[in-house]
Amino acid sequence: MGKEEVQKNYTVTSSDEKGQVQISNEVVTIIAGLAATEVKGVASMVGNITNELVSKLGIKNLSKGVKIAIENDTVNVDLALNLDYGFSIPKTCGQVQEKVKTAIESMTGLKVENVNIKIANVTMENGK
Repeated sequence: MGKEEVQKNYTVTSSDEKGQVQISNEVVTIIAGLAATEVKGVASMVGNITNELVSKLGIKNLSKGVKIAIENDTVNVDLALNLDYGFSIPKTCGQVQEKVKTAIESMTGLKVENVNIKIANVTMENGK
């Protein structure tokens, strides 16, 4: 993905032409971040954001470690994750990819083409 965003907002026009719904790229980014951190084995997004911290720091901080590109109703997602030690990296990443894809597609109507994951760190729980 390039540094510049393809669109600021994705526009969905309802099939019965009642009007338009605009979904900002930031909303899609937050959906991806929330979905990724719900998977067991994901310690946090890069930037140390976990679901537990969302209530304290605010939901907008979930965009850390997530980049999206939306073009022609298709989304490409890049995630940078910290995983918990002891979890299978391929299995955990597969679960993250599926959860992020399903969340974005069901909540926005967009098609997710790719969910690319970079493992930035493996964390040890309680310093073990």
